[in-house]
Amino acid sequence: MIPRYSRAEMADIWSPQTKFRIWFEIEAHALDAMASLGQVPKEAAAKVWEKGHAATFDVARIDAIEREVKHDVIAFLTHLAEIVGPEARFVHQGLTSSDVLDTCFNVQLARAADLLLADVDGLLAALKKRAFEHKDTLTIGRSHGIHAEPTTFGLKLAGAYAEFARARTRLEAARAEVATCAISGAVGTFANIEPQVEAHVAKAMGLTPEPISTQVVPRDRHAAFFAALAVIASSVERLATEIRHLQRTEVLEAEEYFAPGQKGSSAMPHKRNPILTENLTGLARMVRAYALPAMENVALWHERDISHSSVERMIGPDATVTLDFALARLTNVVDRLLVYPERMRENLDRLGGLIHSQRVLLALTQAGMSREEAYRVVQLNAMKVWEAGADFLTELLGDKDVRAALSEDDLRQAFDLGYHTKHVDALFQRVFGDV
Repeated sequence: MIPRYSRAEMADIWSPQTKFRIWFEIEAHALDAMASLGQVPKEAAAKVWEKGHAATFDVARIDAIEREVKHDVIAFLTHLAEIVGPEARFVHQGLTSSDVLDTCFNVQLARAADLLLADVDGLLAALKKRAFEHKDTLTIGRSHGIHAEPTTFGLKLAGAYAEFARARTRLEAARAEVATCAISGAVGTFANIEPQVEAHVAKAMGLTPEPISTQVVPRDRHAAFFAALAVIASSVERLATEIRHLQRTEVLEAEEYFAPGQKGSSAMPHKRNPILTENLTGLARMVRAYALPAMENVALWHERDISHSSVERMIGPDATVTLDFALARLTNVVDRLLVYPERMRENLDRLGGLIHSQRVLLALTQAGMSREEAYRVVQLNAMKVWEAGADFLTELLGDKDVRAALSEDDLRQAFDLGYHTKHVDALFQRVFGDV
């Protein structure tokens, strides 16, 4: 985790103190279940809870023990015994290290998902607000980066809203899939621990029992989780890239908020650069990069190996912390985005009316001209505008083939911008429902 791109609440999920606290809770809940089954003294379970719950785990001490024993869970259990005393001998009976590690990791991922869901909700609220603000703000739609036909800036934002609404649904599903608990012992057979213990720990930790584990929770669950994060990051990049394009000097239809006292360049005082959305593009690349090793973690040897462990120590915190930061930053960009409707209209008119070529094409076919001939005639006049800067409507009014099929009034109707916005309300209803 890089502090520059970290927010405290998400970073805390991955702190050593939080991890060891979750480890303790897993062990203590398991001990409670064993005590209820009569397998360990209830007094011992109560003593472990009493002393462990009040403790602040000494991370440096655990690290020192691990340097000697070369095993993280044993190092923790040794330190816990130092805190608890003789009753610690009942801790971890029938469990294997992966029971603790995998259950803890899934708790952390579920908590991280909850924060990410809140982040997406914040972004959705910002997108909805700005979409309605610019529902009828005309702008040019582009395909291949070239002017196509009119749309509205509100529709652009509504499209982003719909995309992140889908992202939220995927993230909810990914959270549900990864929120499982495995307390089944070595190779997952429950030989030395009862399934009731797993059920008790799962309920206490807000998880569901893994239907069948080996010695580890199957990693296809985690692959799906990190893939969902990668898709969300791709959506972040898509919106960030749109804003970056709109901020280009030649376009300048929208731009990131530029604060008083902000500097855009160390060399050129006039610069106002899209630094936030460029940063988001880079962060999205990193989140996507974590999906591949998560998928490669699926193929573990036999009942377990630890090739996944080093990967997850990195990608768990890094992917969630980075995406948390990115979603918060994108929300701020959308909320404070500077929008220039006048420049949008100026750009809309830049091609001298060529954006109405399809309407003219359709009008000619409806008047009886073949599609091939109509396309030839419209393109012929369009190229005069494209190459010589003529006015499209003027050229069409002077074309005898066009005028043989369409009156001046017919042609002028084909240039009505309102024609392109007649279904905006219906599209907003599809996306936002009744509001």
